[in-house]
Amino acid sequence: MLTDLILGTAGHIDHGKSSLIKALTGIDTARLPEEKKRGITIELGYSFLELPPFRLGIVDVPGHERFVRQMLSGATGMDLALLVIAADDSIKQQTREHLDILRMLDLPAGVIALTKADLVEPDWLELVEEEIRGLVENTFLARAPIIPFSAKTLFGLDALKSALAYAATIAANSSRQLQLSSPFRMAIDRCFPVEGYGTVVTGSVGSGTLRVGDTVEIQPQGISARVRGLHNHDQIADEVHRGQRAAVNLGGIHHEQIGRGDEIAEPGHLVPSRRLFAEILMLDTAIRPLVDRTRVRVHLGTNELLGVVRLVGDGPLAPGTTGNAMITLADPCVATWGQPLVIRQESPMFTIGGGRVLHPVAPEIRKFSGEDVVQVQALASPDPTVRAGAAAWFSDAETWSHDQLARSAGIVDTAAAWNQLLQQDVMLEIRASASRNLTIHRGRFAQIQDSLRRILERMHDQNPLRLTHQMASLMAAAQHVGPSEILNAAIRQLVTDKVLIHRGQTVSLEGKGPKLTKNERLQLDEMLEQVRAAGLAAPTIAQIQKSATRSRDSIPQLVQIGVGSGDLALLGTDIVVHQQTIETVVQRLRSQYGGGKQFTVSDLREFLDTSRRYAIPLCEFLDEAGITKRNGDQREMVVPDRLAITDAEE
Repeated sequence: MLTDLILGTAGHIDHGKSSLIKALTGIDTARLPEEKKRGITIELGYSFLELPPFRLGIVDVPGHERFVRQMLSGATGMDLALLVIAADDSIKQQTREHLDILRMLDLPAGVIALTKADLVEPDWLELVEEEIRGLVENTFLARAPIIPFSAKTLFGLDALKSALAYAATIAANSSRQLQLSSPFRMAIDRCFPVEGYGTVVTGSVGSGTLRVGDTVEIQPQGISARVRGLHNHDQIADEVHRGQRAAVNLGGIHHEQIGRGDEIAEPGHLVPSRRLFAEILMLDTAIRPLVDRTRVRVHLGTNELLGVVRLVGDGPLAPGTTGNAMITLADPCVATWGQPLVIRQESPMFTIGGGRVLHPVAPEIRKFSGEDVVQVQALASPDPTVRAGAAAWFSDAETWSHDQLARSAGIVDTAAAWNQLLQQDVMLEIRASASRNLTIHRGRFAQIQDSLRRILERMHDQNPLRLTHQMASLMAAAQHVGPSEILNAAIRQLVTDKVLIHRGQTVSLEGKGPKLTKNERLQLDEMLEQVRAAGLAAPTIAQIQKSATRSRDSIPQLVQIGVGSGDLALLGTDIVVHQQTIETVVQRLRSQYGGGKQFTVSDLREFLDTSRRYAIPLCEFLDEAGITKRNGDQREMVVPDRLAITDAEE
């Protein structure tokens, strides 16, 4: 059985790439009339070469500087490279830029073909070889064989095939072969209609296997389609897999809905995003450092997108150095961990660096914390468990599952990585409902707890005379921090740790509360006694202010302090009742209307010998507190052990 690999060409225009491929394979990759007329490659060309035990799918790329975008599109999925340099022309500008691009693709092996060798003298050939050795020094081609070749005489053809077979052996033993068992994905480099068949897309299969009849997603649009037919190297196939060139006939989608840069993938494998974390290597030849918020062109898969670079950690990135960044793109894209990317200057367009994706769906972060910087660095770790924890750090707790680790951390056995995270106590599972658990990184959970504490501390500082604050107010102020289930779990833990005090529907920070003056303290004591003595003839806040002998302006806040401490209750918005009065009323009502008996507002007013002005807000208070249950105009007492409790009290 043959091992499939993708071989990509690179080199300056008119250095003989297409002629070399025709000599190797017998296939003319020029397919456009203009290409045949001008004798240059404008669009990508394809052929294949069998060198048992390998079958190489060959991508012929344009060499002209105006077609670097097409060259980058063809570079997607390369396993090994064939750098082509004409002996009579030596190293040119596009030779250098193509080599820079190949360096960014993290290729394991390649071969250098010195074409048109029949046109120069041996001494000149030797000088060119020496110049090439200087060019590829410190690159993956540093030890690559340089094979003199003539497409006219076929001199060097056997040596070139032998060199390619050896480079293929190196590529086949690299970690890239692990992608055979990964979910299917293929970046699209061409899309066109075929009469009688419909939409056809072509590309190099980046990972996994695709079979006729499978359902796929077109990303980033998220459109579903069905695989009606497959071709591999112009032959009908039942399946295609990683390392092969493929043509896919899709049903249920129009060709105008797809274009170069899109991807087809196993449903759920790829998620569109406009932000990603990346490890960036700046080329030695970059003319200036990469500074924060630089606008760049990002080449990812077969796509080209405008983006803005935000450096993570120290910056700027000088030529020849490596650093991490978050790239915000103008349009959504799809990617996976470890995927190569190339960065070019926005204008004028030339390559300045590249690297690899560290997280394909980065969250929006306005300011990176120290821990954020550490976790971005951890995304580059060779340890899969460390990468998994870092990926979880940046993931959404509401949607996260360990299956995402294949995409976000490059992990094949995601279940094993998940078990490791649990064993190391990196992750926390929170029960959101009877059938749903949420998972969050413990460090992120600690950040949420700290955010809640700081928000509540600010609420205390803004209202220095309030003893407690409504739980609903805290949740509303913290809604940007995380989902309500996570917030409730964080509050429960803070209460357990005695950082927060939780009473009923209110919450406060331990040690926080009003700092009352002597007069305010005396006024609070007087007010509590006044309200207790009033019973159901409860005063309003305005009446308490009118009768106060001191600190009248503080009465509204003193009432809130009394409510927060549990000494007072508010009926409606302004009637103040002592808690002892409420407890007495509840006891009397249970005695009179226990056992499921129902009563109306009028019944309660007559039973307590009070006015309707007090009876209506009292009933509403008892309903809200869960002491009574309303059914139309009727109410009944709730059995004490059935009283509702909030999530934070569980």
